[in-house]
Amino acid sequence: MRQARGTRLLLGSEATQRRDLINHLITTARAAGYEEVLLPSLEPADIYTDKAGPEILSQMYTLTDRKGGTLSLRPEGTATLQELARSWKGRRKDVRVFYETRCWRYETPQAGRYREFTQFGVEILDPRRDPTEELIALAERMVAQTGARYELRRGVKRGLAYYTADGFEILCPDLGAQKQVVGGGAYAEGVGFAIGVDRLLLAQQAAGGDNG
Repeated sequence: MRQARGTRLLLGSEATQRRDLINHLITTARAAGYEEVLLPSLEPADIYTDKAGPEILSQMYTLTDRKGGTLSLRPEGTATLQELARSWKGRRKDVRVFYETRCWRYETPQAGRYREFTQFGVEILDPRRDPTEELIALAERMVAQTGARYELRRGVKRGLAYYTADGFEILCPDLGAQKQVVGGGAYAEGVGFAIGVDRLLLAQQAAGGDNG
């Protein structure tokens, strides 16, 4: 069967394991008081060109619609949440949301790294106080519950231009060179993190863990 490079068709146990992991992440986020937000896959390209760093800009899938507008397949999730927070103009505070979304980046496919991939994100928008420690604890809990070995790194330079301070990462050493499974930090409209579902699933499998 022909497929575009960097994409996959999953079925059977592969699809089941992936769905079980996503359901675990959703259950954990809901239990912590976060509500789901559904993001569109296709958006105006300037949502990202105004915020993302040069690496992501070079990897975006863009197209021109029939009226000449430039659109992009989503390369990551946080930029859209920033737009949402700004649209409130301060009317809402401490909004806790999570999302599960497909993303697309034109990069070299590797184990756990594909051109079409799934990102699970958690964000606190317009917080009254810094919620970074709450988010780090939640990210650690999500990873730990899969059984994967991990380490937390703070004070990490993040590659996206919208971050306003050094962020944090969670790494799973069993994955080798591509070991980052979580990345997050603060931006003007809030604080959040994103999990690479494909990499976390590989880390879970390497550790022989489950979602229980």
